[in-house]
Amino acid sequence: MATQAKRPRVAGPGGGGDADPVAGFLSWCRRVGLELSPKVAVSRQGTVAGYGMVARESVQPGELLFAVPRAALLSQHTCSIGGLLERERGALQSQSGWVPLLLALLHELQAPASPWRPYFALWPELGRLEHPMFWPEEERRRLLQGTGVPEAVEKDLANIRSEYYSIVLPFMEAHPDLFSPRVRSLELYQQLVALVMAYSFQEPLEEEEDEKEPNSPLMVPAADILNHLANHNANLEYSANYLRMVATQPIPKDHEIFNTYGQMANWQLIHMYGFVEPYPGNTDDTADIQMVTVREAALQGTKGEAERLLLYERWDFLCKLEMVGEEGAFVIGREEVLTEEELTTTLKVLCMPAEEFRAFKDQDGWRDERAEHSLTITSIPKLRASWRRLLRDSVILTLQTYVTDLKTEQDLLSNKEVYARLSWREQQALQLRYGQKMILHQLLELTS
Repeated sequence: MATQAKRPRVAGPGGGGDADPVAGFLSWCRRVGLELSPKVAVSRQGTVAGYGMVARESVQPGELLFAVPRAALLSQHTCSIGGLLERERGALQSQSGWVPLLLALLHELQAPASPWRPYFALWPELGRLEHPMFWPEEERRRLLQGTGVPEAVEKDLANIRSEYYSIVLPFMEAHPDLFSPRVRSLELYQQLVALVMAYSFQEPLEEEEDEKEPNSPLMVPAADILNHLANHNANLEYSANYLRMVATQPIPKDHEIFNTYGQMANWQLIHMYGFVEPYPGNTDDTADIQMVTVREAALQGTKGEAERLLLYERWDFLCKLEMVGEEGAFVIGREEVLTEEELTTTLKVLCMPAEEFRAFKDQDGWRDERAEHSLTITSIPKLRASWRRLLRDSVILTLQTYVTDLKTEQDLLSNKEVYARLSWREQQALQLRYGQKMILHQLLELTS
């Protein structure tokens, strides 16, 4: 069985709460019509971390585990200030699209009569969330350098701060009767952003709605108790009146029930949820090669100013085609290149002879021409030597961005005593780096 992803959970947003939060929650479920199958139990025993859901009896694929009526969902529409949030919708627009839900949570958390209080009692303690945005900056840099996480966190923190001071705080100050002074805090807002990141759900758009903005996030009681595994055994289904969690695999008695949070690489899991799924459990793991790193590797191979200028011309051409950008990355999975078209086109344009590039640039409709090589992991050894060399040089540069090498990580992981002495954060960061480096080293072998 794959090593299970841990998700640190601690009872209650304030830590304490009811003497038995689970009993309070189950009683609330009955009142709101949230139907739990008699075959499942909300429990701290037998789960990978904190609260989870466990099978009391064996469950077959297709069996209903629980059904959540839409009235029990906590969203900007169902909260007690839903009318006000709807009227002020224009003023609450933001880059994230999460502000209305976050204001709903800020209001309900401090409202003594909030109908969701028993649900909040099962939330993790907000001051103990393990997202890297709460790590000291020095620790984040030291443990996660090269993984892409510190850069993502810096963007988050800047956006959260801007959103809070420009939209959220002015709204709360304009409605002092609805928001007590104790919820007017950037620190609490940041904690709730992390909570929404980790525990909310987004209803998928219908196929014909693909062009629309994504749906607003929702808090789904019971569904957010389930922990995550890439090889999950349950899935959330949406219908007009209910959200249903359905078994997708046989679940033996006493085994934990796992949902999936989506096809998530480990860097996304730690960034959004505060944990990783140790190698080789996360079959969705990826490693990034920054697009500008490929440019840097190509520049290393140029001789003289004319070749350098031609390389920049090739790069500008790729930018115009929207194949590359200053901030983008080529994404390599364990079994496939997720940005196949972008990487193939980039290798092709940067490696072709100068005369061929001139003709290529002048051609219209060249994008209809299929690349000679479909870029899968298994086909990489069959690529042209110049493509393989550029890809290899890019991987070597990428590996240099980490503080440690693969051998150091392997030694730490194989020494159980030393590994056990590492902090939670050190263990998660080690597993993250190791998974990425395994993918990059596989590429090194394939391009040799």
